Amino acid sequence: MKIAVCVSHVPDTATKVKIAGDGRTIDPSGVTYVINPYDEFAVEEALKIKEKNNAEVIVYSVGTDNNKETIRKALAMGADRGVLLKDNNERDSYGVAKALAEEIKNEGCELVFMGKQSVDYDNSIVGQITAEILGYSCVTVVVDLKLDNEKIIAEREIEGGKEVVETILPAVITAQKGLNEPRYASLKGIMASKKKIIEEKPAASVEPLTEVLAMKKPAAKQPGRILGTDSSAVSELVKLLREEAKVI
Repeated sequence: MKIAVCVSHVPDTATKVKIAGDGRTIDPSGVTYVINPYDEFAVEEALKIKEKNNAEVIVYSVGTDNNKETIRKALAMGADRGVLLKDNNERDSYGVAKALAEEIKNEGCELVFMGKQSVDYDNSIVGQITAEILGYSCVTVVVDLKLDNEKIIAEREIEGGKEVVETILPAVITAQKGLNEPRYASLKGIMASKKKIIEEKPAASVEPLTEVLAMKKPAAKQPGRILGTDSSAVSELVKLLREEAKVI
């Protein structure tokens, strides 16, 4: 069995992001990039299945040479090889999914893992689009997974609870926090990853369906006000909540 894991190279959520001069992209200077946190759950689940089923785990990422850093992290965790689908231009969700689906189809991977969303754009649709292009089953926001030959039993989060879904291979699974506890790369794994292959291929050409017109930071929060220190301030507080904040 071949298992694909799709990973994104994203800004660390602790990084202070600045908007570039063009007003449409972020300024990469001083930004720390990491493997998308949700993708770590995807990598871990693929590795668990590999250990039980003697599978091959292939890591895919769409982007620039910088994405090799993220691919190498997955290889250090235990993935077998990596593929960089190279494109120096920004892609929308459809463009990323199209590139991934074409390569996954060519490789013949039966099971595809990725995080439920990337923490940069938070669109949460690449997995679903990839599955649609491939013609695979798709189960999203998965928090528990069992694979029995061709059958998949997955527990997924829904509003107010969880549901259990049964499907068959081939399938795309998007991972949610709680699916597992991602392993740390060992020193042995880090050293071994340096010898593993990261193949470079041009990402499939596709016309974007969306365009970023502008980026802007949210408005700064207004400073807090102290109306009083005892019950005498209650009436004024209620008045401001009703007339100024308009929340009651």
